[in-house]
Amino acid sequence: MKALRRYISSFFPKARRPFQWRETWPLLVFLVLFGSVCAWLEFAHVWMFARPTMLGLIVLSVWVWWMHFAGYAGLPKKRGTLSLLVRLVLLGVLVMALAEPRAVRSRDVMSVVFALDVSDSIYSPDDALKYVTETVQNHRPKGKQDEAGLIIFGKTPACELSPSMSFPFEAFNSQVDRGATNIEQTLSYAGALLPEDNQGRIVLISDGVQTEGSLSRILDDLKARGVAVDVLPIDYSYSNEVWMERLDLPQAVKLGESYEAGMLVKALSGGKGKLVLRENGNVIAEQEVEYKEGTNRYTVPITLRSTGYYEYTASIEVPKAQDSLPQNNSVLNYIFVEGEGKVLLVTDGSGDRRDWESLERAIREGERAVERIDGMDMPRDAASLMPYDCIVFVNVPQDQFDIQQLQAVRDSVYNLGSGFLMVGGANSFGPGGYHRTVIEEILPVSMDVSQKKVLPKGALAIILHTCEFAEGNTWGKRITKQAIKVLGAQDEVGVLAYTQNGEQWLFELTPAGEYEKLVPAINGAQIGDMPSFQNTMNLGLKGLMKSDAATRHMIIISDGDPQPPTPALIKEFIEAQVSVSMVAIFPHGGLEISKMQSVAEVTGGRYYFPDDPNQLPAIFIKESKTLKRSMLQNKHFTPEVAFPSPILKGIEGLPELKGYVITSAKGHPAMTILTAPADADDADDQDPVLSVWQHGLGKTAAFTSDFSTNWGEQWQQWGHFQPFVKQLLTDISRVKKDGHLRMSTHTSGGDAVIVVEDFHPEEGFLDINAKLAGPNQKTENIQLKQVAPRRYQATVPLWGHGRYHVVAQGLGGERKDLAFGGFIVPYSPEYLRFRSNRQTLQEVADRTGGRVLSGDPAKDEIYQRGRAPKRSSKPIFDWLLVALAILVPLDVALRRIQLDWSSIKSALGLGRRTASTATMGALMQAKQSAAAAIESRRTERPMPTSSNLPNMPFPKRPGNSPSGSSNVVKQPPPQTPPPAEGGTSTTERLLDLKRKRDKDK
Repeated sequence: MKALRRYISSFFPKARRPFQWRETWPLLVFLVLFGSVCAWLEFAHVWMFARPTMLGLIVLSVWVWWMHFAGYAGLPKKRGTLSLLVRLVLLGVLVMALAEPRAVRSRDVMSVVFALDVSDSIYSPDDALKYVTETVQNHRPKGKQDEAGLIIFGKTPACELSPSMSFPFEAFNSQVDRGATNIEQTLSYAGALLPEDNQGRIVLISDGVQTEGSLSRILDDLKARGVAVDVLPIDYSYSNEVWMERLDLPQAVKLGESYEAGMLVKALSGGKGKLVLRENGNVIAEQEVEYKEGTNRYTVPITLRSTGYYEYTASIEVPKAQDSLPQNNSVLNYIFVEGEGKVLLVTDGSGDRRDWESLERAIREGERAVERIDGMDMPRDAASLMPYDCIVFVNVPQDQFDIQQLQAVRDSVYNLGSGFLMVGGANSFGPGGYHRTVIEEILPVSMDVSQKKVLPKGALAIILHTCEFAEGNTWGKRITKQAIKVLGAQDEVGVLAYTQNGEQWLFELTPAGEYEKLVPAINGAQIGDMPSFQNTMNLGLKGLMKSDAATRHMIIISDGDPQPPTPALIKEFIEAQVSVSMVAIFPHGGLEISKMQSVAEVTGGRYYFPDDPNQLPAIFIKESKTLKRSMLQNKHFTPEVAFPSPILKGIEGLPELKGYVITSAKGHPAMTILTAPADADDADDQDPVLSVWQHGLGKTAAFTSDFSTNWGEQWQQWGHFQPFVKQLLTDISRVKKDGHLRMSTHTSGGDAVIVVEDFHPEEGFLDINAKLAGPNQKTENIQLKQVAPRRYQATVPLWGHGRYHVVAQGLGGERKDLAFGGFIVPYSPEYLRFRSNRQTLQEVADRTGGRVLSGDPAKDEIYQRGRAPKRSSKPIFDWLLVALAILVPLDVALRRIQLDWSSIKSALGLGRRTASTATMGALMQAKQSAAAAIESRRTERPMPTSSNLPNMPFPKRPGNSPSGSSNVVKQPPPQTPPPAEGGTSTTERLLDLKRKRDKDK
């Protein structure tokens, strides 16, 4: 107990004067003011405290007051009271800061985003557009700053108008895929458009049919944000509809035998029509049919007389009055009859025949079947490439393919095990535009050359002008990014545009290797309508002139509206040897065409006049390739063997080559077999000539030189040329193995069913995993379960319409079997919805606190109902830190600094004092008297007692004052003071007081 008292007394020491209630007035005033201020700030919504419990720390103010009252401040009364108040305020500010205050802002502004469904399941959105326009123009509160925005959606959403006070809607400018409906993504996008400072609301105008996405998560997020979703149902119901459900084809066939193709037709009501079956695009059967309500099945005989890939299309043709959705009237399926593996030779149709003639001849002499096609005729589906064990690109540029064709090659290699070979030339590898493409992904070499190689670099400036066609600016950004991908890492690229601030660089000339840093600047560009080419071209020319690039080029995409550049500026381009290529996209007349064409011709550039935006990527890629010629090495050399390989079995004495394309070998597991000799200044850096590696199930190779008369003339005359080509293709081609697994696939509603059967002579359990690859480059791994002896099955949800490929691998003991399969989803589930779904819309409204609207803008009162000011907050901790930074020095100053006001007044000239001669004389006499007294005490041997002490005052010791402060000793006049009453001297009285106080302690 005594220890507890001692502990408490250490925090609350004993007061040096009696307690009086009137001494508590500073504390009480502070507590009342602090509580009142905090309560007013909170309830008046000026501030809010994130951690209000921390305000309880204000009880520490009692301890601060007690330390002052107990006498430990050591300050005069008025100064001590002022210091106490400052310290209490300091404590109050600190407690508020710990409570994490936030400034509250109230805004009575309503932002509404209208989300309009334009998917194909809806007849027309015209009535819904009238509702939106009427609501925004005539039923917004007057005098308010309410905002309205509009997005349209199908498979994906697109913003037509961002939320703003104006609503300048004229027509749809965005393009969306109308073959599906994704309400989840639409609500998420609409919620992101709503300003955080305003009260937000979403008006969903839809039929409620969702074919993609899941609503559960986004509805909870919107509810948590306080965003209500009102729904306006679009009701419909089809009574006449007929569609093709499925086309069944045999899973295993033999040449020359007859089979049946089964076609499943469904209808909501009976009718008549014509059933048509096509094989590889050619009609092989037509049949007039009378179908009934429900399911109808029809069969057509088919016969396969050769190996290869067969694609079948079954369709039903009916009168328009009997059908509402023609998109679901066709289905597809295919049969692959395996035969002798062929080599597909892909060449440039406009190129030199000598690029590929010798290679084709060598393949045929090696007893391999070969088929040659132009790049533009390349199949767009990996299944169509199944008849080919190996695909060879021979000096064919990337701009002859579209994205689907290149993706089909990649999927054929990675998923189906096909081989791939790229042969060099001026239109291959990096110079051909394959940098950062899926083809570079599958090759064992990279188009990014090593930093050790010193190559002449190029500089490219791209000028973007707003394009007045659907998603024109989006197209401009997209093709700009594709053009940058083609460039080498050391090449420089810059993009200019006319923005709200006039013509400016989106980013100045920057190495293309920093592609990831450049993409955000391109995506965020606000491209405006440029009034003149002059200033923008001049700005671009100045940037190109600063570059030390060997080749400098400019590309301009425009509709031709801007005023043409002056002849003086064109002359500067010619003198600087900067070429300009012009791309005229949807110009308004002949004058725009002629002036753009003339600029391109006089500067040595090219002029393009595409009639389809889809041609733009190929144009920009072709233009970017003008900077890639530095990667071509035209020099005579003999390849060196870097790694032994079966490709070189029995081959010695390689002939000379006259050039190659510079590439960089990828790391393990890529294997470089042939290299070019190292440079004299860098013996360790050798460029690959022949490299191979395994990529997925397939194997690929890169031969960076060619087999034409350009670089490989001596190889054409070489006696081992045909064995070299044969062994190279044999090494990378798909290896056929007689497996024992058979796969069958079909669709059921929105799911795919995969069935694998095991026909091995010895029965045993297999662990079967499958990989499903489908639209949007999405893949999914699937574990098949055994459902019967030797039968394994799995069901997986589909994620869109298109072509799906399946590769299954069975492992068990020493077995490792593969099975291939696939199927085609011909149309989206969007076209199998024949009535609206109010239940989904009702769920959206109920879970977010919204309403089901009537369709009458006056009754719905979208902007009036449920309206409340939106309060937002932001932290103000920094402001309290500033207050603390001011109060802390003030508190220290009040307690530690004593101001001499007389000196301050004297310094300011507010008062003057004259020194008196008599005063100075008295001070000097007092000094001499004190010195004499001290000297006399030193000479006396016995210790003085209180009775024989000199009759002179003693200075008070520091700390003996009741207030605890030091007092300055005032010297008395030189006369000896008279004795006090009772015969006791002043010194004796002081000593008595000291002894008494020591005794009290």
